[in-house]
This record gives sequence, structure tokens and C-alpha cells, in this order.
Amino acid sequence: MRRTPSRRLLAAALLVASVLAPTAVTSATAATTTATAVHTVGIDPHAHCSSNGLGHGVTARLDKAIADVRKKAAIPGVAVGLWMPGKGCYVRATGVADKVTRQPMSTDFYSRIGSETKTFTVTALLQLVDERRIGLDDPISRYVHGVPNGRHITLRHLAEMRSGLFPYSADADFAHDLLSDPTRSFTPQELLAYGYKHRNTAAPGKVFVYNNSNLVLLGLVIEKVTGHHVADVIDRRVLRPAHLDQTLFPDGPNVREFPEPHAHGYTNQTLTGAVADSTDWNPSWAWSAGAMISTMHDLRSWAKTVATGELLSPETQKQRLKTLPTGFPGLTYGLGIFETGGWIGHNGSIPGYESVTVYLPALKATLVVLINTDITTGGQEPSTLLARAVTKIATPGHVYDGSAPTR
Repeated sequence: MRRTPSRRLLAAALLVASVLAPTAVTSATAATTTATAVHTVGIDPHAHCSSNGLGHGVTARLDKAIADVRKKAAIPGVAVGLWMPGKGCYVRATGVADKVTRQPMSTDFYSRIGSETKTFTVTALLQLVDERRIGLDDPISRYVHGVPNGRHITLRHLAEMRSGLFPYSADADFAHDLLSDPTRSFTPQELLAYGYKHRNTAAPGKVFVYNNSNLVLLGLVIEKVTGHHVADVIDRRVLRPAHLDQTLFPDGPNVREFPEPHAHGYTNQTLTGAVADSTDWNPSWAWSAGAMISTMHDLRSWAKTVATGELLSPETQKQRLKTLPTGFPGLTYGLGIFETGGWIGHNGSIPGYESVTVYLPALKATLVVLINTDITTGGQEPSTLLARAVTKIATPGHVYDGSAPTR
């Protein structure tokens, strides 16, 4: 059975994305996307990581595990970076960035990071909390008019995915409109209108439902309070202080910007289910929930910054990391951030690309995974399969779980 595009787009990235919209990929599709053998092994020049950085035994096991997942999940190209202070590091790129030219994958490429955008948006929001310009328990109606039950939905509810709003990306008309013309631009108001057609799914604060509508609304709050475009706010208040020179939020006239070099992205989120090259699709439909672009180098740095709260007050960071059950085993969610197996961070999925950026405080370890497909295997996100395989070997006491049941 083909998954419905609207259900698949609802995921737009989290460990539980496969729970929200799993289906088997047809054998024909799988054959189309089967990756070739390893073409290259790359070393991130920023990481100063030797080819045997974690020791011959662990390195060989990681090489094999990543190759096995890449083959099983038919992932064209994989870039993995793992840094473990006191033990070493592992930085590798395998497979291809372009299935036509066979260009090798690289650890230096820019990549779309989907819902990892949420960590940047919520960081900007929490900075405004620190400045007492907003309060987490303010109702969204104070800043944005027309939100169903907006007087009772707080900014906290939105950031922790417990607003009860219907997700715009689960609307069938939205999926049809997007996939009929993936180059079109959407405004935040247009996106939210797709969700507002439906009744709310639950009372505020009661049920975790992963929902891009929540983060689009928080983007509008940031714009309302600051008087500036959210992309500019994130650039000035988050990216620059964090020294993330290779991270950007394409928006407005530059919404189609995708710096070189980058891998081609491959998705089966199409009207027919056929695999398409989604490299230049317009990311405006994800906006402050998932439009951003970054590199392994920047994400390595960002993992620790966001997990330790370097840009926030200790009290606000404490609130951010107060994670709550999601209903899925091995996963709790805070304010635009999750915890699984002791790893703190977020993952991302947007048609053609997936990512994982997490930090493990117990070992001060960082893991970054970047791939150029979002096609699921047995209801599982390929990035989740990779992160789980890596952590089973490198940090067996702290496995990136994501073992949520499918339906």
C-alpha cells in the first residue's frame, strides 16, 4: 500500500515520523533507489580525525554497520560524524551524492536539515523569554489572531507539541497542492489555513502530536515581538553568536538558495509515488518548522550549544530540557528538543534529505548524520536506522532508540 502524501508530510521529521506515516516501499521503488557500493571515505578537515580515530576494531564495526544500513535502506549517500572526547572520533562519507553522475558523497556538503530548524526557532523564542518580552505561558492569541482555541493554547504548548491543533501538513489538500508544484511558495498564513479547516485534535497540554503548525505559529510570534523576519532574527541572534557561518534559513527572495556543494536529494513523496530528485524543491512550506540548511561542521558545534544552553539562561534551559512522555517508547520531548537514550537534540526530514544532530552529556559526545533520501524502510526513517546502528556500537549504554511502534 502506498502511504498518503499528507500523512508522510506530517512527519517532516522526528524519531516518530515513521509512526505517523509508515508504509512499505514497493519493490520497484526500492530497486530504483538502491545505492551503489562505497565510492569514497572522506575526512572532515575541521575535525582533525584520523582514519582510525576510534581504534581499528570500533572503526571497522562502524564501517560495516553503516554499510549494512545503507544497503538495507537503499540510501544513496551517507555522512556520519561522531566525536567522543578522550576516545577519538569517526568521520566518514560513503556512497554517492548524485545517482546520475556518481559524484561521491562528502562530509563537507551543505544539506537541508528539515525539522532540526525547530531547535533554532525555539532558541530564538526562548531568548525573548529571557529578555522578558514574552512568557512561555502566554496564550498564542496575544500574538496571532484566528488560532482555534488560541486563548487557551500557550507558547509552551506549541513548543512542546501539545497544542491540540490539527497539523497543516496532514491536510490532504495541502499535500496535493505542494506535490502538484513543489517549486511554489507558501506564506505562513496559507500553511496554517490548511490546518484551521479541521477541528482541534485534543485539549491543550493533554496529548503529544508532532505538528509543524506549532512552529510556524512560534515563527510568527518571533516576528510580531521583534518586528523582523524570523530568518533575520535567527541569523542575528542565534547563528552569529554561535559562530555558525555555514548555516542559513532560506526565506523571502532567497527561499530557493542552496549553497554549493550539496548532494542531490531523492524522495518518493510524489503524487504517483515515483522517486524524484527533490534537490531544488521550495522549502517555504516548512518555514520556521523545517526550512534551514547547514553542514556537518556547523551541526557538530550546534549539538553542544543547544543541548547545554549556551545561548540561554540556566533557568530557561532547564525549562527547555524538561522533557515529557510522547507515548512512544524511548522518546521524550521538551521545548523544541528531544531526549532518547541520553542523547539530546533533534532530527530532521524534508523530501530528499534527513539528518540527526544530538549530544550526549554523559560522555560529552556528539553525533551528526546527514543523508540524501527520506524514503522509509519498513516504516523506519533511514536516519534513525543509522543513528541507532552507530550508537549501539560506540555508546552501547546510550542507544539512540526511536523504536516507536508503527501503525
